[in-house]
Amino acid sequence: MALLLLLTLPLLAQDTVLQRPEVRKALDYLRAHHEDHLASQIRIAEIPAPTFHEAERARYMEKEFRRVGLKDVEIDKQGNVLGWRPGKSSKALVVAAHLDISFAPGVNTKVRKEGSRWFAPGIGDDSRGLAALLAIVEALNDAAIETGKTLLFVANVGEEGLGDLNGVRYLFGQSPHKAKLDSFISIDGTSPARIVNGGTGVKRYRVTLRGPGGHSYGNFGRPSAVHAAALIVSKLAVLPVPAKPKTTYNVGKFTGGTTINAIAEEATLEVDLRSEDPGELDKLELKFLESVRLGVAEENALRKASGVAVKEEHKLVSHRPGGQTAADNALVRAAMWASKATGHTPSLGYSSTDSNLPISLGIPAVTLGGGGRGNNAHSLDEWFEPADAFKGPQMVLLTILAYGQSRIP
Repeated sequence: MALLLLLTLPLLAQDTVLQRPEVRKALDYLRAHHEDHLASQIRIAEIPAPTFHEAERARYMEKEFRRVGLKDVEIDKQGNVLGWRPGKSSKALVVAAHLDISFAPGVNTKVRKEGSRWFAPGIGDDSRGLAALLAIVEALNDAAIETGKTLLFVANVGEEGLGDLNGVRYLFGQSPHKAKLDSFISIDGTSPARIVNGGTGVKRYRVTLRGPGGHSYGNFGRPSAVHAAALIVSKLAVLPVPAKPKTTYNVGKFTGGTTINAIAEEATLEVDLRSEDPGELDKLELKFLESVRLGVAEENALRKASGVAVKEEHKLVSHRPGGQTAADNALVRAAMWASKATGHTPSLGYSSTDSNLPISLGIPAVTLGGGGRGNNAHSLDEWFEPADAFKGPQMVLLTILAYGQSRIP
């Protein structure tokens, strides 16, 4: 009974926060300005921002941070856009969304509308999150809410692909502000019902294979870099992995050769390994490296008579550490309550997001949805449906207030 009372008291306090007129005003602001925030999302989405090429979108967000009244706005040495909203405590809760999209430079980012859906690369991932940052600041200002914690709003670089979380790595590892940062919310994805409190660990490898090459007919019998790569992939493709904890592998990129009638001198594989459990990720890594060794050895054995061989090099190009913010942590409890308060049935889960980094450092972190519905992320057909999308910023705002023990004048 004592434990039940202990767990119930924070929820009662949070429900009291929800009934305050200033909080209701902030929530109403987000609903009333839904169309404005959708227009902001579209403007952001149309600014190209491939990983490592986020500067143009960063400059736009810098101007927007100033427009909504954030203090000491800057673009830091890593390329992150920072803006402060002082609270009662000098300790800061970071509220972030990533600038970059998972595409190469030159991709067409023009947004098109078909029926109830908007289409564009990155329209939801993470243009929605960036628009939600601005919406939340506007709502807090409109309702004159002073938060318990200082809020650091961040539009960060390097979340996607080989960016390897370099924006948040810098923020928590090298930034002059790092000592102030004691908690973290990433706005990424759409559903306010899905609360990511677990960071899926990721290791990414680039494997390069090099051989002697030669004419496909005249030098037949020499080992081929492409053949060796194919043998590696065939071995990796049948590796058994556990369903729980969820563990996955993927060859995301396979390139090699120069022409149809030449034995391939070079081939490259880019491989993504993931698991919710660090131990399983390490086991998968060892199995993958053994597949590389065996694939090369098999191709060389088949072509032994040629007297030449394929050689391999492998390099770890990205490592996202995993971990979990406990379900009973105050930040997770606040997010669960906020999800319910906005009409959702919350669930906890794992993903690979910017939250991985602070979680790995023992800093409470969650990733929350920006609202609306979306799918096909990381594809040219990514889509977003804005119906009730205002509930995303509402949910994040309530999480901030419930977690930060806000004082509302």
